[in-house]
Amino acid sequence: MSIADSSETKKLSDSRSISTSTSSSSSSSSVRKFSIGHILLDMGKITPVEAERILRLQKESGLRFGDAALKLGLITEADIQLVLAQQFDYPYLLPGQGNHPPELVVAYQPFGAQVEVFRAVRSQLMLRWFTSGRKALALVSYDPSDGVSLFAANLAVVFSQLGERTLLIDANLRCPHQHEIFNIKNKQGLSDVLADRANIFEVISRIESFVDLSVLPAGTLPPNPLELLNRASFDELNEQLANQFDVILYDTLAFSSGSDAIAIATHTEGALIVTHKNNTRVNDINVMNEQLKYSGAEIVGSILIDF
Repeated sequence: MSIADSSETKKLSDSRSISTSTSSSSSSSSVRKFSIGHILLDMGKITPVEAERILRLQKESGLRFGDAALKLGLITEADIQLVLAQQFDYPYLLPGQGNHPPELVVAYQPFGAQVEVFRAVRSQLMLRWFTSGRKALALVSYDPSDGVSLFAANLAVVFSQLGERTLLIDANLRCPHQHEIFNIKNKQGLSDVLADRANIFEVISRIESFVDLSVLPAGTLPPNPLELLNRASFDELNEQLANQFDVILYDTLAFSSGSDAIAIATHTEGALIVTHKNNTRVNDINVMNEQLKYSGAEIVGSILIDF
């Protein structure tokens, strides 16, 4: 972290300077862009006057800027973690930001034990599936209450945090959820593209809160979802998207609600089974296994979740 000396007068790259008084601008201090001080100022965590106090203590004690600010009680450890995340291109959200559900834990609790599970799943999928040239994967579950949509959303975010150009597609054309999770419009989406009613790249939404994450909502709820998903144009769509994205995840309808997931897994050629603790029965898993294998899709693995 690079902090400007409090005895020097330097300009921020955006021409902002920190002054203790309007009458002594020559003795004002500033911090360089992308340093912890600059980011804390931009975030409104500290004021210019407080920054001067921190810089003075930093010079007197030899502490780093962040440690000096902590010692003065002007910021919290959570503030430091948030700044470091920005410096290392690993953005996450504070509670209340983004208006996403709290269950999007990778966004709100990036250093928690639960998020490590998503990172472990990401690592396994990179090794077992995505490194061999494959780019699309269907996430399937048996029951609507198994939580596959939230799992898909969290997994998409951790893939994007790895620097992979990630696209999350809401392929649940009967009861979609991703537009609600990410607060995007659902006027047009996958169904409209498959029905030749919309251009694919005009209905994909870039999620600015995260690195390299885009979402394709379900779109208009059609009267014939299974027929749309079985169209040959689905394969053409996958080819188009594979040229633009590194990882493409499909959120699908639960098995107990229809055969849509099988159609999608046939196109992606692979599926990850998502089960829920104390909810998914062993027989349900066996049913999914059998039907997916019969469709020709490879079962990449299975995951047990409890949120």
